[in-house]
Amino acid sequence: MNGLAVPDPAAGITELRPFRVPLRLRFRGVTERTGVLLRGPAGWGEFSPFPEYGPAYASRWLAAAREAAGHPFPPAVRDRVPVNTTVPATDPATAHGLVASSGCRTAKVKVGESGQDLAADVARVAAVRDALGPDGRIRVDVNAAWDVESAVLAIARLDTAAHGLEYVEQPCRTLDELRDLRRRVGVPLAADESVRTADDPLRIAGLEAADVIVVKVQPLGGVHRALEVVAAAGLPAVVSSALETSVGLAAGVALAAALPELPYDCGLGTATLLAGDVTDHPLTPRDGHLDVRRVAPDAASLDQHAPPPEDGLELLERLRLAAEQLEARR
Repeated sequence: MNGLAVPDPAAGITELRPFRVPLRLRFRGVTERTGVLLRGPAGWGEFSPFPEYGPAYASRWLAAAREAAGHPFPPAVRDRVPVNTTVPATDPATAHGLVASSGCRTAKVKVGESGQDLAADVARVAAVRDALGPDGRIRVDVNAAWDVESAVLAIARLDTAAHGLEYVEQPCRTLDELRDLRRRVGVPLAADESVRTADDPLRIAGLEAADVIVVKVQPLGGVHRALEVVAAAGLPAVVSSALETSVGLAAGVALAAALPELPYDCGLGTATLLAGDVTDHPLTPRDGHLDVRRVAPDAASLDQHAPPPEDGLELLERLRLAAEQLEARR
């Protein structure tokens, strides 16, 4: 493999490979996923912060990548992890098709997208219910798009369209708003951004702001750190992806496999949203589950998804700036 980057022996990294993988559908405002893969003594890790994240926050993503490349994952207590299918903020027909072909019993539906109204969200959720049938589970992800008053109205309408929501993920921005909303609605609430982007991810403990905590390996700084957050929060956990390639997803699967209890299907089936991958053996669901295993990229896939040289250098510069932040905290 011909890498564009200088390895980082100080962190045990022997190879760095920038990548750019397109998405099948626009998701979370992006049409492609970019980042750098790191090779170390334990295998491969992934550094893929979203474009809007600065070096300080991106340093958590680098810590997770270094951990995955340099250290074994925690012991697993299960060899398969149940996952949901993820539905972008798309039209009802597309949403129906994605769910019907997924083989999953649970669907997470994106709602509250900028430029769309509640009626579009309701129609999408109703289509997902039709595709899942009466026994499937539906959860919606708002990405903090609502204020408390809007959330009360929207949750009532979406709960009706879904014939019962499993939970609503991050309807409002702050933990204080979530605590207020939780007192006013009967549908369980899950905290995501207000935990993983917070200066203190453990602040949720004792606030009674959520019924579920959503944890993602890269934003929390690694599998071991995520396990600490779950233990301290004292809430049921859902392990979700940050829309990684299969290399990054493997770390999320390792986290889910190591949790003592796993009461909810995990949001790790997102490799199906990619129009390619860095491996010829991707982590895609079979019968609604992912196998617990590490993933290594292959040369052909890396070459296919290598960005142009100038873009690769820009990604490596993001990694360098994140590394400076990590070093400054030592």
